[in-house]
Amino acid sequence: MPVVHLPSQLASRAGVAEIPLDAASVREALASLVAAHPPLAGWVTDERGRLRQHVSVFVNDRRADLDTALAAADRVHVVPAISGGSAAAVRLLVGTRKGLFVLAGERGGDLDVVERWFEGQNADFATADRRSGVEYTGVSHGQYGPRLLRREPGGDWEQTDLAFPEESAAALERVWSVEAGEAPGQLWAGVSPAALFESRDDGRTWVLNRALWTVPGRADWDGGAGGLCLHSICPWPGEPRKLAVAVSAAGVWRTEDGGESWTWGVDGLVPRYVPEEARAETTTYCVHHMERCPRRPERLFMQFHGGVYRSDDCGASWVDLSTDSGLPADFGFPLVADPRDPERAYVIPLIADVDRVTPDGKLRVYTTANAGAAWTPLAGGLPQQDAWLTVLRQAFAHDGRTPLGLYFGATSGELFASADGGVSWSTASRRLPPVLSVRCG
Repeated sequence: MPVVHLPSQLASRAGVAEIPLDAASVREALASLVAAHPPLAGWVTDERGRLRQHVSVFVNDRRADLDTALAAADRVHVVPAISGGSAAAVRLLVGTRKGLFVLAGERGGDLDVVERWFEGQNADFATADRRSGVEYTGVSHGQYGPRLLRREPGGDWEQTDLAFPEESAAALERVWSVEAGEAPGQLWAGVSPAALFESRDDGRTWVLNRALWTVPGRADWDGGAGGLCLHSICPWPGEPRKLAVAVSAAGVWRTEDGGESWTWGVDGLVPRYVPEEARAETTTYCVHHMERCPRRPERLFMQFHGGVYRSDDCGASWVDLSTDSGLPADFGFPLVADPRDPERAYVIPLIADVDRVTPDGKLRVYTTANAGAAWTPLAGGLPQQDAWLTVLRQAFAHDGRTPLGLYFGATSGELFASADGGVSWSTASRRLPPVLSVRCG
């Protein structure tokens, strides 16, 4: 008969984590669940038998509704997110070298794999638009190439039309990022070769931003180790026409007219990998990741190829934050800006340049509470011996809650989580394929 699996928060109330129930549908299973375990009443369904607003149900690896039929071998996963509670559930979209994994569970606890898609392919990036619930995954395959897919709540994955126009003489190599815009239905996508696409219909159709594609000097752009890619997209809250993007390795580009014109912003960045005598003329500014502070949108934080930087003028100029500030290394890929506190950001330093693993075999996240003047290690619960890990640029995310939840995955397959702003960490999932991206769903 079907088995209902409860996360620890509900299992503690029921006194059991897995419950076989003779039921022909999810509705019957949940009704039987509450009848057998009265302390669960009101936690999963309301007084009319409807799912609570912040409860999701999965049958095996598929999202389900109350009318979903059940077979004898099915496993039903109940994933709660009790509004306002510190023990609320979380759902993560984790892109790996062997497909997309959807993980769910209690904040601060173990996360279960509840879905897996695109087996054997690179899920280069996956995210969800919190406005609509639509999910997006950039997938690449050795034989069939890259594509961007979308999935509406309760629906199936469908391929979008994101592609270079024929006259551009370019071909899509990889989808690096998808970011919700500020206008209704607006999304932005960053790809390789470095280009920006815009959608105005929730990601069904896409248009190349030609002004950036043909910006003067583009022919001189060079790619980093990951190729010539546009990976960071930073909308301005409430201002649909303002946007900043970052390109590896061609610096920061800003627009205030919806992408009709672009301005370069690299003043203060020091490309130490370029001979000093050539720096004045170079266009090779290898940004690894960039994020805007929503509560102070003129401020951006950046992880550079050698240096952590901050801009307080919308990305026009930059100041170094990594010299004598407490960081064990100034190289790295991921970065998170606190969505509520513009003074706070998080980085995960790596040894430069060829090794690209955590310094001293210790896995530490560093945070600043004063806009980068000083950095403090956060290591509680993280391995501090023989932990030679690599965390990639899209593999670090937050959930926007209070206190802030933080999540990152390593190429070694572990996924780490904190439900208290990084004060304490747990290994939320083990033995995943190499992690390429992490976002909250």
